[in-house]
Amino acid sequence: MIQFSDREIVNEQLVLDSKTEVYYLGHDLTLRHCSIIVKVPARALIIARSKLIDCTIDVKKELKGFRWETNLLQGCRFTGRFFGNDFGPRPDSLHPGFIEDCDFSAAHLDGCRFLGCDASTLRFPRWPCFTILDPVRRYRELRAAPWPGDIGRIKVEGFAMAPPTTVAVTYSAPELAKRFSTTPEAIRATLEKLDGVLY
Repeated sequence: MIQFSDREIVNEQLVLDSKTEVYYLGHDLTLRHCSIIVKVPARALIIARSKLIDCTIDVKKELKGFRWETNLLQGCRFTGRFFGNDFGPRPDSLHPGFIEDCDFSAAHLDGCRFLGCDASTLRFPRWPCFTILDPVRRYRELRAAPWPGDIGRIKVEGFAMAPPTTVAVTYSAPELAKRFSTTPEAIRATLEKLDGVLY
């Protein structure tokens, strides 16, 4: 295991690329103005109870199912492909972190949730990604929309079971279209009928 913990690192580049080691960032690690290049899958990466301030996180391979919930993410810029990541504290987290002022505009997000934060401080990616704001509270309204294929029945129904603190969820229209045998254009036609969607 390659471990970074109990210290502050400023203005450095961390390249996480070992084919045999697990990277552990935390506890009580502060990274400030750093560039973090992630070339490992989620199973080889643990980031827990760390502070990432004004950092760039550049994911070179799609990062799947990663949870950032115990970390403080402030002023960070994310690039690369993220699938099924949770940003911000979950209601059941023993060590809740937070996220604010982060920029995802150059990232490709699919099925990524933002919890317990102020979504207005975040920059989300634009089309072909789209972000639904406040999906849990607006569940019934979103369910009634004319979604193509089974998106409404499978994806939107899932909002009812999401953590109540979910303030936004971002999808990739091409990836969603592929999974539900529809087209990005058909998805966009539904989005254009809805309020509270960024694309």
